Amino acid sequence: MRTLEQQFTIHHAFPVYFSRNVLRAEDPLLAALLLRGGRKSHKVLCFVDSGVLASYPTLGRQIERYAEVHRNFMELCGPVLPVAGGEKCKSEPHVVESILKQIQEYHLCRHSFVLAIGGGAVLDAVGYGAAVAHRGLRLIRMPTTVLGQNDAGVGVKNGVNAFGRKNFVGTFAPPFAVINDFDFLDTLPPQDLRAGMAEAVKVALILDRQFFNYLFNQRFDLAAFRRQPMEEMIVRCAALHMNHIGTGGDPFETGSARPLDFGHWSAHKLEEITCGLVSHGEAVAIGIALDSLYSYHLQMIGESELHRIFMLLADLGLPLYHPALAVLDIGCALGEFREHLGGEPAITLLTGIGRKKEVDRIDTTLMARCVEELRQHVGAKNFSPSADRETARTVPVYGELN
Repeated sequence: MRTLEQQFTIHHAFPVYFSRNVLRAEDPLLAALLLRGGRKSHKVLCFVDSGVLASYPTLGRQIERYAEVHRNFMELCGPVLPVAGGEKCKSEPHVVESILKQIQEYHLCRHSFVLAIGGGAVLDAVGYGAAVAHRGLRLIRMPTTVLGQNDAGVGVKNGVNAFGRKNFVGTFAPPFAVINDFDFLDTLPPQDLRAGMAEAVKVALILDRQFFNYLFNQRFDLAAFRRQPMEEMIVRCAALHMNHIGTGGDPFETGSARPLDFGHWSAHKLEEITCGLVSHGEAVAIGIALDSLYSYHLQMIGESELHRIFMLLADLGLPLYHPALAVLDIGCALGEFREHLGGEPAITLLTGIGRKKEVDRIDTTLMARCVEELRQHVGAKNFSPSADRETARTVPVYGELN
């Protein structure tokens, strides 16, 4: 037998910018990014969330004007192309097919750019199309939601739903760059503003106690969508996500443990069985509450820590429970999540605020009891968990208030 072993290393790096009004004609940021791709003018195909276009009806013309001013670097291919926002764009195959068809019809090559502007679902769908066309085009993400700016938009994953499973089809494909424009948050409804807060709570709980304390101390200003704490939350949450991806040793998730998916095993299933009625952020908040309560019953966190977690979620306006949780098949959901992880069970639990531990088994009976406790105490800020614990161990604001 003769054996050859191929071995190589690929370096990935991409910038994430935080700014405002980056599509005004005189702003140099986007043009400078295109210049990094080479000296010649680059083809750019722009896909925009239809909801964003509805809120900013002149956005298409603004992008065209930007391309005219910076035509030495940017050749806009055709009109701005709308993509239906929300989980719909990830669940209907014709959406990705349309994205690929547009890439083909406008003759983009591997040195061309795809500019995706929108919420996390649109970034996922467009990013997946860009990743598989010609085995990968250069993607610039411009997230327009809190969840997109502090989580979904700054990672290395793209995915769409298939066979009734969330993110069943996807790729690991780092973007060329990410531009977070805070101005896009001005027209978001309260529900979308809150959705990204759940991911901030999640990452603080597993990685950074100081960040959790910041969120807790600022929870009423965050609930009122005040700009300064909102933007600070977004930047710090994005930084923690990026640091974990870059330094965690497994950016493409070849192992089984995914600590950034704390609370997600039930969240993904809640989104599926409610057909998106429960948003990702709301589902994550419920998943955080459930797994925090389970951690408490294993005596991994104390009652005071559990109270602070639940108080933060409730005061931010995030749910602790949804009736669909009661019909969730816990064993099935854990099994599907195990497949999604890599075949081996690895669920992240809390050992304290800012500390985590991966476990390879879940007591489904105890988890069902946690579901029932949440149901009984839904909406109560003075949540009091069962004592029978397991012995096993006038300032600017965002959104409608503006």
